[in-house]
Amino acid sequence: LRFHAVYWPAFLMAADLAPPSRVFAHGWWTIEGQKMSKSLGNVIAPADLVERYGLDQTRYFLLREVPFGNDGDFSERAMIARANGDLANDIGNLAQRVLSMVFKNCDGALPEPGAFTDADQTLLNAVDGVLPTLRETLDQQSFHRALEAIWQVVGDANRYVDDQAPWALRKTDPERMKTVLYVLVETIRSLFILIQPVMPGSAQKLLSQLGYQENVPFTELGTEHRIKPGLAINKPEPIFPRLEELDTRDAG
Repeated sequence: LRFHAVYWPAFLMAADLAPPSRVFAHGWWTIEGQKMSKSLGNVIAPADLVERYGLDQTRYFLLREVPFGNDGDFSERAMIARANGDLANDIGNLAQRVLSMVFKNCDGALPEPGAFTDADQTLLNAVDGVLPTLRETLDQQSFHRALEAIWQVVGDANRYVDDQAPWALRKTDPERMKTVLYVLVETIRSLFILIQPVMPGSAQKLLSQLGYQENVPFTELGTEHRIKPGLAINKPEPIFPRLEELDTRDAG
């Protein structure tokens, strides 16, 4: 604190450069409830986490699990629970099942939607409303709250899938199925644009399936920038693989 709040600002002002407007500090991480110690041999290098769990999975866990600035604990069980629950199951399975339905039931192209119902508009409004919250929370280094806001809509989208049951609409109301799938693809597109700051590699993997070849700016979100019907969709590939629990006897 002394260096960052006293010495460094003095150096900057001496060089006629503006000092930082805020100084913030991270917390401490323990490992399985114990302080990291070379003598205990429980130190985990970031590169080891990336190799074991994946880069984006590690980034997500570190930003979601503990509020920035607070102390936190790393455990394999918590890491795998986040990777399998939040990523593989919640958002990964959502994207996989929806894009698979489009690929299979709509000749591999995003269908033209009909008129939106209240349920459709509620979900679209929810995903459109995340960006202001995201900007506010990221500006406060409240990364966990930013991700909570995104995952609230992930939950809304999964409930919408269950309520609308597009697999049943395929037989009873094909036109309604097309609208439901359109709303879901637009929601998924928006969600993966929003997670780019935390998981850029995984976001790009999904967005490339929707025709984007590079990172997508936040200006592509919202009513005026909806995804275009007729977009060709290739057979989707899973974004987040499930992680298996490591055998702790062999981990060392």
